[in-house]
Amino acid sequence: MGAELATTTKPILELRSVAKSFGAVRALDGVSFSVGPGEVVALVGDNGAGKSTLVKCISGLYQPEAGEILIDGTAHRFASPHEARSCGVETVYQDLSLIDSFNISENFFLGREIHRGPNCFRVLNKPRMAAETAETLSSLHIRIPSVTAPVSALSGGQRQAVAVARAVAWGRHIVLLDEPTAALGVEQSEQVLQLIARLSERGIAVIVISHNMPDVLRCSDRVVVLRRGSLVGVLTTAAATEHELVTMIIGASADGNNR
Repeated sequence: MGAELATTTKPILELRSVAKSFGAVRALDGVSFSVGPGEVVALVGDNGAGKSTLVKCISGLYQPEAGEILIDGTAHRFASPHEARSCGVETVYQDLSLIDSFNISENFFLGREIHRGPNCFRVLNKPRMAAETAETLSSLHIRIPSVTAPVSALSGGQRQAVAVARAVAWGRHIVLLDEPTAALGVEQSEQVLQLIARLSERGIAVIVISHNMPDVLRCSDRVVVLRRGSLVGVLTTAAATEHELVTMIIGASADGNNR
């Protein structure tokens, strides 16, 4: 396999030889690939392969010591997640970053609250926040009884959907999803996979970290395989098999011997 994921259109996101170390540990070793508009790229690998580190570099939590991250052809070096978000990069981590005691619209606008009134008497514009939240959820076919319901009252799938919808609302170009179906039931996982398909239809570039190979094969266009911080393969999903992916992840040859 080549070391770079090629796209047929101009990439929204491009990584060029991205490297990151933590002391003597080389977490990423020259990783390169790109993601085009509307593409869903699955990022797979065993624990410690570098998947989460790579996503954190893209999202601004970590700063790579070598390589480039390009968005719409322009190189960026994000010093913080805020800088990444300003370029349209939104990330949904496994913990979802939702506050249980807040309602859905309050979580939706967390850190981006809408206010009304003069400066000295500014208050939250809760009706507008609720209306915009409801509009976004509806556009993504996410059914929530009420945007004023506390997040603590939602199911796991509904919580995941709210977190992803928030990322869609604020992410102009790129959405990064870390294990979006982990710990979800069959029906809830199905809802999340359908939501990923809708992101693609909107022309958003999506990167999905997942250990669930059936989900990977279903929701992605291409699969990037990492092992010990290095890119070991890129596969077109339509031509890949679960066995092939697992073999690449664990570094085994076709006869079962480890490489």
